Amino acid sequence: MRGSFRWKLIVSYLILALLLLGTLYGYLEYNLEDRLVSGIRGHMEDQARIAALMAAKEVRDLHRDAPSFTAELSRVMRARVTVVTRDGEVTGDSEVGAAQLPLLENHGNRPEIRQAMGGAIGSSVRYSATLHTDMLYVAAPLRKDGVLRLALPLSEVEKARQGLQQTLGIALALAVVASLVLSALLARITSRPLATMAAAARRIGHGDFSTRIPIRSGDELGQLAQVMNDMAVRIEYQLQRMSSENNRLDAILKGMGEGVMVTDATGVITLVNPALRALFGEESALEGRSLLEVSRHPDLCEACRKVSAEKREELQEIDLGTATLLVHWVPLVQEGQFVGMVAVFHDITDLKKLEKVRRDFVANVSHELRTPVTVIKGYAETLISGALADDPERHQRFLGIILSHAERLSTLIGDLLTLSELESGELTLKPVSVAVSGAVEHALNLLEQKAAEKGIVIEVEGVAGVPRVLADPVRLDQVVINLLDNAIKYTPQGGTVTVQAAAEGEMVRISVRDSGIGIPEKDLPRLFERFYRVDAARSRDQGGTGLGLSIVKHIVQAHGGTISVESAPGKGSVFSFTVKRA
Repeated sequence: MRGSFRWKLIVSYLILALLLLGTLYGYLEYNLEDRLVSGIRGHMEDQARIAALMAAKEVRDLHRDAPSFTAELSRVMRARVTVVTRDGEVTGDSEVGAAQLPLLENHGNRPEIRQAMGGAIGSSVRYSATLHTDMLYVAAPLRKDGVLRLALPLSEVEKARQGLQQTLGIALALAVVASLVLSALLARITSRPLATMAAAARRIGHGDFSTRIPIRSGDELGQLAQVMNDMAVRIEYQLQRMSSENNRLDAILKGMGEGVMVTDATGVITLVNPALRALFGEESALEGRSLLEVSRHPDLCEACRKVSAEKREELQEIDLGTATLLVHWVPLVQEGQFVGMVAVFHDITDLKKLEKVRRDFVANVSHELRTPVTVIKGYAETLISGALADDPERHQRFLGIILSHAERLSTLIGDLLTLSELESGELTLKPVSVAVSGAVEHALNLLEQKAAEKGIVIEVEGVAGVPRVLADPVRLDQVVINLLDNAIKYTPQGGTVTVQAAAEGEMVRISVRDSGIGIPEKDLPRLFERFYRVDAARSRDQGGTGLGLSIVKHIVQAHGGTISVESAPGKGSVFSFTVKRA
């Protein structure tokens, strides 16, 4: 580009110089001969006047003296000299001998002769039949009886013209060479600032917006350089601003828990964030693909078509099987033209689960409360009616039933309050160094009689030798008692329950093993849920509320431990939990 522009300048300068020099040469060529002939004519007119004056003195008789006079004058003036009488007779000619003069034709009709006979200097240019060349004739009156004429061949003029043409040609060639050199020099000087601007513009085009063009003048080039510098500053600022906004937007999109998808007007995806890829389980790039390729969910595709057609917001809830999503569709409109859509995918799976848990919890609590309340109400109404006034034994039995269900109701409410405190995090633990053997011994003292009534043998293994643990003594007792009580409840007559403890790194594992009925595999994942019972009827008969294991799980987790269960139907169960060492 740089060389091209320089050569354009050189060629333009050279063409301009050639036009000027060609015009000058043509002008000189056109006027050269006329100017040469005019100059020679004026010079010969002066010579003719002088020669006429000389002839007036030297020539007494035109017929006698003219031949010798013309010959002598011709040698001096280097021109053909002719003397003609007024009647046109040639009496002397420097180019014709005296003997041949009578043979010459009458010259009275020659233009220059007629002009001279009229008293003026006459001249003409014509071909000479005698000398066979173009001649310039100049005639002057010679006294009153004749005319003196000078003649000069124009071949001399042609030689002079050719010589001048040669000189002009050489001058033109030199001028062309000089024009070429000057054109190259001027083109270099002129194109250098433009080349600098072009190089700077290329660097700016390649992203180097720190480039600045030096301003060395206040002319148009300097103004152009200033404009380009200002433009580079503005572009750099705009790009930095766009980059900052893009980085911020990228950080926002990556940090959003909701999936975000942007499409064009045809439904082709142009932007997604990592959360959306995770929702649809897509590791590959989604940009450039249609929504139908990503998900064939009919409700999702239908919402996309609806928003595209109606150009209004849409809110929908879809179930992908693995997740439940709330999708908010918003059309993108620029200057009244629909250009695409933005869809925000809210994962409400956990909310749906919590809502289901809440409904189940309310239903379970209602069910658990309804039974004792109904029993208490029924027996109380019977007693109040006085129907058993005459039967003290049944009266006392009814009061015992009312007391039993009231205690069950109290236990249920107490468990609910404890569970609420544990789940809300409001329960304050007071961890201290506790001996595991002490917690186990306390539980055995409380449940020893219950086990003896069923003929169940309780064995203790490895408890005395384990390290002390860091726990809230009351809550640790509650966990051990609950697990041991459940083991006794669901172990048949004559069974065995074993309490074990062992150190595991920074933790201590405490296990309660029974030889009871066992738990089906399908029930194990839900065993620690609130109000979940493997055998609901038997659990109620045993006085359980369905909250014990849920409370145990929360207490263990609050201490930083874990709880697990291993069981199979007919082979008993093993409940174990871990507590940090003191």
